[in-house]
Amino acid sequence: MFVYSLKANTLKFFGVLSLALVALITLIAFLPSGTPDIAVSAKENDAKGKTVSISYGKIKSNEDIVKFLAQFGWEVGEKPLEIKEVIIPAEFDKVFAPYNEIQKSQGLDLGKYKKKKLTRYTYEVTNYDGYEGKVLANILVYRNKVVGGDICSADSDGFLQGFEK
Repeated sequence: MFVYSLKANTLKFFGVLSLALVALITLIAFLPSGTPDIAVSAKENDAKGKTVSISYGKIKSNEDIVKFLAQFGWEVGEKPLEIKEVIIPAEFDKVFAPYNEIQKSQGLDLGKYKKKKLTRYTYEVTNYDGYEGKVLANILVYRNKVVGGDICSADSDGFLQGFEK
């Protein structure tokens, strides 16, 4: 009797263990990755009041970044001036906090990417009206998605704005 109950408990134990393993594998397969994600596209209104869809995803090449900026009406050089890996700080200081507010105003939030390594692409903007100096477009990309960026002057006393013209 003792041996029989041991075998039954052993079978039940391995059965429950197998079901738990199957459930765990299923959860891992269907849950998104542990990294925060942003919407792949957003809807914006253009100058004429029409709704325009802006795509922030599928950034895999230089041409994809140029097309991304063109959605906002920016023309940039064919090649980036600089490609650099940057790490978003764990705590935002008095410089980075206002920069993140600009990101939030355009529907992005770098707070989701604290301690993450991003790639920053910097391009020269060739069609910025009303400013004589050098204008740059900075694009922050994480896992083939634009997660932040700005249009700014290269001068220290210049300007800094979001992607919208």
